Amino acid sequence: MIEILKDFTEKKVDLLKMEATEKSAMVSGLLYFLVIALTFLVFFVVFLILGLGLWIGYLLGNYAYGLFIMSALCLIFFIIVIMKRKAIQNYAANMFIRFLND
Repeated sequence: MIEILKDFTEKKVDLLKMEATEKSAMVSGLLYFLVIALTFLVFFVVFLILGLGLWIGYLLGNYAYGLFIMSALCLIFFIIVIMKRKAIQNYAANMFIRFLND
């Protein structure tokens, strides 16, 4: 009977190790994907903001005005994100926990 319990315990520990390894691999793969995707997203957003700023500046007759307007919009967006920091953190934590539990 004791031998059966020892065998069961060893197999349970091995199973937990494999599950932890699988979850770690999934998380690292997801993080790798997110870093690559966010890098391209940042470049896209930067060029979009510059393009819109130059276009608005062209319409206003002064490129500096267009870039200033776009930088003001970015600042407003940044302030909103800072004000909603807790909600964003809670959402990200919940998604991470949900991902680990699947």
